[in-house]
Amino acid sequence: MEEKIAAFGRLLGIMDELRAKCPWDKKQTMESLRYLTIEEMYELSSAVLEKDMEMIKKELGDLMLHLVFYSKIASEKQAFDILDVLNNIIEKLIHRHPHIFGDVQVKDAKEVHDNWEKIKLKEKGNYSVLSGVPTSLPAMVKAYRIQEKASGVGFDWENAEQVWEKVLEEMEELRQVVERRDSHSRKEHELGDLLFSIINYARTIEVNPEDALERTNRKFIKRFSYLEEIAKGLNKPLHEMTLAEMDGYWNEAKKFE
Repeated sequence: MEEKIAAFGRLLGIMDELRAKCPWDKKQTMESLRYLTIEEMYELSSAVLEKDMEMIKKELGDLMLHLVFYSKIASEKQAFDILDVLNNIIEKLIHRHPHIFGDVQVKDAKEVHDNWEKIKLKEKGNYSVLSGVPTSLPAMVKAYRIQEKASGVGFDWENAEQVWEKVLEEMEELRQVVERRDSHSRKEHELGDLLFSIINYARTIEVNPEDALERTNRKFIKRFSYLEEIAKGLNKPLHEMTLAEMDGYWNEAKKFE
């Protein structure tokens, strides 16, 4: 523990020195760091999906630097410092885990999550259960969080089968508006309902839809890259291949997964 504390103290000292002496570090603001932080988060996410522990370690360090950087800038503005940040999260964890630091009884992880959302709502005095969902989240992540929060106060389906029936219902409604050649806005509306239902189903079967889609994206890229390499080896542009030829090589790519 002492080595960990010493290492963190060393990082804080280095940050102080960089902020005082490095032209680039002196120039940074919270606003200028924001986009870099988002990039670091995506890089960490990618490393996690790849299960690359060395890369995860590296990206966690980069992210840790950003957390210290924001705190340093805030301390210069006399708003807060790293001690305030740490104490704040410590108190939050203790308060939101009454089943560990109090006498509340829970039966499973879902009940822990539901209690967390209820406590959070009470702490913030939010007028809406959903007001804690950041408006800037990507649509899929936002839908997932909206559904989680609604579920946390009991607004949820009884089982996954009911959600699947809703998916089928929304799929049929989309098929009908497409066949009728309804307006673009109507098709968009029905497609949105279908996607929301699929995300909800993913949640009920405990699959994160963002992770699932990203894994499929990577799988597609890998197979398509194989197809491109084959075409290059044959000195034949992809657009000159028949769909049957491309499909054959596509299936061949699956053997290497």
